[in-house]
Parts: sequence; C-alpha cells; structure tokens
Amino acid sequence: MSSGCATTASTRSISVSGRGLAAGTVTPSTLLVRPGHSGPVEFGGECDPREVGLDAARLATAIERVEARRGVAQLCVIRDGRVVVDRWFGCEPDALFWLFAASKPYVVILVHQLVEAGVLHLDDEVAAYWPEFVGEGKDGVTVRDVLGNQSGVAGAHRSEVRVMTDWAKSLRRIEQEPLRYPISSLAFGFILAELVQRITRHPIQVVLQEAVLRPLAVTDTHLGLPPQLWGKQVPVKGSRLVNRRSTREAAVPGEGVSATARDLAALYQMLLNNGIGTAGRVLRPESVAAAAMPTSDPAFGQLRSPRVFGFNGSDCCVGWADPERQLAYAYVTDHLGRGPAEQAHHAAVADRVLAAAG
Repeated sequence: MSSGCATTASTRSISVSGRGLAAGTVTPSTLLVRPGHSGPVEFGGECDPREVGLDAARLATAIERVEARRGVAQLCVIRDGRVVVDRWFGCEPDALFWLFAASKPYVVILVHQLVEAGVLHLDDEVAAYWPEFVGEGKDGVTVRDVLGNQSGVAGAHRSEVRVMTDWAKSLRRIEQEPLRYPISSLAFGFILAELVQRITRHPIQVVLQEAVLRPLAVTDTHLGLPPQLWGKQVPVKGSRLVNRRSTREAAVPGEGVSATARDLAALYQMLLNNGIGTAGRVLRPESVAAAAMPTSDPAFGQLRSPRVFGFNGSDCCVGWADPERQLAYAYVTDHLGRGPAEQAHHAAVADRVLAAAG
C-alpha cells in the first residue's frame, strides 16, 4: 500500500579485525506476515492516515492522550513505510531522549551483523572472545544465553549503577561478580558491546555509526551524548543520576542511547523492511528473524499482535514494531516509570494506535 519508490539497497561493509566483510545483496523474503515497504522513510510531514488504511479519528485519540499528559515527549508512527504521526510536545523534533533499555536493539543488531560476517557464533562461549569472563556463574555462558535475556526486566544492581559511566570498571565488575539472571540491561549491554569491540577492534560508537546509523541515514542517535549537543538533551523527571552530564555523555550500551522518536521508529521500520535501511542494508532477512524476538510487554498495548517485538525503557521510552500491521512505533518521554500509572499510559497510547490499524 506504500506510495514510496522501491530502491535497491547498497551492500554494507564492516571492518572486522582488519578485513572488509560485505553483506549479501537484497533478496525477496516472506519472513514477515504482511508485504512491507522497501524504500526510504521520509520525515518532515505526515501522510493522510487513510492512505495507508488507518482510522484517522482513532489515531487522533492517541495524540490527544499524549497531549493530555502535559509532559515532554515525541511520538512517531510509521505505517507501510509512511510517516502517519510525527509529533513533539514541549520540545523540538530533534530533542534527544535517554532511552533506558530501549537502547538494547542497537547492540543486538551489531551482534547479529558479526554472526552474518562469520566472526561470531551464537553458541560460542563468551569466554572464547573474552577470556576473563569466567567463574562466578559465567562458565559455559554462550552469546545466545546473553541474547536470550534481552527481554529481562531485572533492575540493575547498585554495584552496576555506581560504575556504569566507567567502561573499564564496568567490565571488571562483570568479570569479578556473580552473573545474575535475568541479566540486567546494564550487564546485557556491556557484555555484548565488549564482544563487538574485541572482535572488530574498534570503539563501539564507531562500529554503531558505520554499521547501523549510516545505513539507516539517521543523525540524531548517539551512544554517549556529544558535549556540543548537551543543549538538546531532555532531562528525565525523578532521576538525578541520569540527568548528570557525566552519565549522559558516557557510553552505556544497554541503557544510554540518546535519540529522537523519529530515529527510533526508523530503526524498527528497517527491521520491518527485512533489514533494509534508507541508505543501505543493515541486516539480512534471516538475521532480522533471529533478532526480532516477540515481546509481550504490557506497555505495548493489549491489542498488540503475537508477533510484536521491541523494547520498553523503564516505562519512559518505548519502541516496537508490529509485522502483522506493518507498524513501526516510537514514543519517548521524560517520565521515568515509578509504578503502574506510567505503564498504563504507554499501553493506552499504543492501543489507540493499534485500534486505528484494525
């Protein structure tokens, strides 16, 4: 149903230990339930919801629900590759929100890219790449075991939080302390990001930029906020720790991506496109199928389909995709989840969008 022009995505190249490894060319796929959009996503306006089969009146109630909350937020919804909602409330469209655990898909994608390249295997033990990752419940833990905890809701231990802005100390804590299950977002992010760094021999921010953000053609996503963009960050209500400059500017891979709703929605649209971003391929279709694990998070709405996948960042920032409805959704806010009210709010907004799709 999309009116976008289909494009041929370029191959991407990842430098892994000094080698250039090109991904395969675009091929048709039937992995997703409904035919998807394969062209670039264009921001800067909203299409008529009726052109992509949405009920405009029901969709408007989602926007009204966000407005009634009177917080700082952005809401972006893409249907069949076309932007139907692109709104910002109390901020500019390029304001940057701390995503909390909604940061997870970025490092997950990088891991699956390395699997595609043949330099990482999911059933390998983490210690095969990181020899110090042993003892204290870590013996025999595989990369797949870590990825299998991506939907875990365990809160971070105080010892993790104290050192999360210091990469070396965070790794040392992981090496020395018992591994707890479900794995927290902080441990999840640092373990996978350290694997990426050890295999590619490049900083995680460089790999993320070249292998994910560039082919997505997004410019408002940052793992560690650049100092010159401090004025664009949105403070989180009720969290002095997250609002510290030292926290926002640190690379905290499982929690600390700063982004806009537009950029987060574009990431999920790429996954609906079987791995094709606006400026190139990010993942192969089989990798998308492996990475896009269905998620039954209540914040994604009661009307979500069984195939919905995504991440909930502390009932503050949420991103998900519904393959059956071809919806990519991002709702980022300044309200840190402290109880059932925040989750209920996110579910209510999501359900209004889902109801509009039928």
